[in-house]
Amino acid sequence: MNGAVEAANKNIKKIIGKMTETYKDWHEKLPFALYAYRTSVRTSTGATPFSLVYGIEAVLPIEVEIPSLRVLMESKLEEAEWVQARYDQLNLIEEKRLKAICHGQMYQKRMIAAHDKKVRPREFHEGELVLASTQGQSSTRGKKVISEKCRLLMKLKDGYKA
Repeated sequence: MNGAVEAANKNIKKIIGKMTETYKDWHEKLPFALYAYRTSVRTSTGATPFSLVYGIEAVLPIEVEIPSLRVLMESKLEEAEWVQARYDQLNLIEEKRLKAICHGQMYQKRMIAAHDKKVRPREFHEGELVLASTQGQSSTRGKKVISEKCRLLMKLKDGYKA
C-alpha cells in the first residue's frame, strides 16, 4: 500500500509545483491541489476519489457561478425530493465501489498483459556465465553517501530461468 501512497504524494507534489511561484507559498496552494487531485478521474478505478467516498461528483466552483445542468436540476428540487435523491445515491455507493474494484482488476490485467508482451523468457544452464547485478554496496563518508551497482560475472550452479 505504501506504493500507492507514494504515487499519490508524487502527483500532489507535481500539482503544487505547477501552481506555486516560489517554494515558500506551497502551503497556501495545498487545499486547491488536494481538491484537484480528489476530483480528477483515476485510470485505475474509472472514478474520482471524491465520488467513491461521498457517492456523488463534487460541485466545481465554476458550476456555482455558471450553473451546469446538474446544478440547475438540483436547485429546482424541493428539499424532500433532494433528500430522497441523495438517499438513493448513497444506497448505490456500494455498487459504485464494487464497479471501481472490478475496473481496477481489469486495469491490472491489462497492465500485466502489456508487461508480459515485452518480456522475453530465457533459460540458463549450469556452468554458463551470466552478468549479475548486486546492490547495497554503499558506504558513508561524512555527509556524502556513495552507492554503486556492482556487476559481476558468475557461473550458475543450478538451472535458472529468467
